[in-house]
Amino acid sequence: MHHGIKKLLLLGAGHAHVHVLAQLARHRPADLDVTVLSPYPFQTYSGMTPGFVAGHYSAAECQIPLEPLVRAAGARWVQGRCTGIDAAAGTVQVAAAGGARDVPSELRCDLLSIDTGAVIDRVRLEAEMPGAADRALIVRPIEAFAALWPQVVAMAGDQPVSIAVVGAGAAGLELLFAAEQRLRNEGHAARFTLITGGGEVAANYTQGVQRRVLRQLKRRNITVLREACVGVEAGAVRLASGATLACDVPILAIGTHAPPWLQGSGLALSESGHVLVNAFQQSTSHPAVFAAGDVATRADAPHAKSGVYAVRAGPPLAANLLAAHEGQPLKPHHPPANTLNLLSCGAGHAIASYGPLHAEGGWAWRWKDRIDRAFMARYTLPAA
Repeated sequence: MHHGIKKLLLLGAGHAHVHVLAQLARHRPADLDVTVLSPYPFQTYSGMTPGFVAGHYSAAECQIPLEPLVRAAGARWVQGRCTGIDAAAGTVQVAAAGGARDVPSELRCDLLSIDTGAVIDRVRLEAEMPGAADRALIVRPIEAFAALWPQVVAMAGDQPVSIAVVGAGAAGLELLFAAEQRLRNEGHAARFTLITGGGEVAANYTQGVQRRVLRQLKRRNITVLREACVGVEAGAVRLASGATLACDVPILAIGTHAPPWLQGSGLALSESGHVLVNAFQQSTSHPAVFAAGDVATRADAPHAKSGVYAVRAGPPLAANLLAAHEGQPLKPHHPPANTLNLLSCGAGHAIASYGPLHAEGGWAWRWKDRIDRAFMARYTLPAA
């Protein structure tokens, strides 16, 4: 049993926290005060961003407004960014975002849940790939990328452009296919190159899926360079081989980093710097701290950092946050060994895979479209 009002701070508005807010809208204990700290008034759904790039979705169709969810949950929204955590003291340091005023410099909490999504540490990026932080179009944060993409389309309307996507995982491939389709459909002259980082295309997929991806790349006359990008300069990217590739728009869809503000938090972290959590998505060092999505690493059952796992983490996270508040036993979350992956190749075509099984076609893209629209509809509430 506990007495008095307890404070829950939802740090970030990632996929899992959207579900937590929806659950709190259905059942929020009267003695639980909830605050959401996020720099944006909406969550941009990464699963639909390639469709936005391709011109199939509008920006608004890819965004879940936070204000209606926060209001329905009886919570308050602080428009700011986390700059540091003191896990032992239960405090989070805050910097205002988006021109917000009267933002507190510190938030206190009894329970903390972290779901800030994937990030790129620009200091680390600049050390590893000089020039990239200032001259490349970086996919994360996804909100900034979505805001800048229309400028690329406008540039292509004025002159022929060369675009290089750095990163041959799902994010890079989907954005590459979407960008190629968008500019081709609008009649713009453009040349596309995929820079894999030195490995194979779609390396995290089975060989069957890799072959399907390579056929799609060949069909679209996209050049594949199995090299690493080691720097970005005006009008070009530098490769590990010493070669230079002329490029008007380098798009970085590389692996993401742990937020640098986790360092010094006192939380147990993985080797990569992510919050180390147990089967309850609870910090292995601080039981009043939970984490889900790309910011966390399961100590007991590591899995890929992807939107599929982040979405699935939402319901058990919501249940365990409420259980922790009530002093009830927590329940373990068991991520599936295999997940359905739908890799879009531009609007209208996708490659489906589940474990060793794979297939492709327009039906797969329509399946993905239905899943994505259903996710948006579930959490998009009418404005006041």
